[in-house]
Amino acid sequence: MFTHIVVGTNDPAASAAFYDATFAALGIAGNRAGDASYYGSYETGFLSVNRPRDGQPATFANGGTIGLAAASQSEVDAWHAAGLANGGSDEGAPGRRDMGENKLYGAYLRDPVGNKLAAFTTNVED
Repeated sequence: MFTHIVVGTNDPAASAAFYDATFAALGIAGNRAGDASYYGSYETGFLSVNRPRDGQPATFANGGTIGLAAASQSEVDAWHAAGLANGGSDEGAPGRRDMGENKLYGAYLRDPVGNKLAAFTTNVED
């Protein structure tokens, strides 16, 4: 559905450390183009982190959340822990978040700039 998502940063090094760690927990390696970081592939789509092109300070989206797919509950847990250890802040600890018949397990973080992210899996252990 998406080719790419871009989030802004005012501190490329801090953002790269956060995203390298959290994406590694999901089995996704990071790449660089100048001071921009990017993650993903043409098949899955990319998430890119870089300074705003207009030269203005980066700000986060009020009400926006970027949801990432995890293969298992342990990947969600590892993703959340990696984010906290690399400059992120907790927006919702790992746990069950069922929606009707859908069994879900997920967690929420804010990156060092304030962008809100979530990782969820449908591979839920009862």
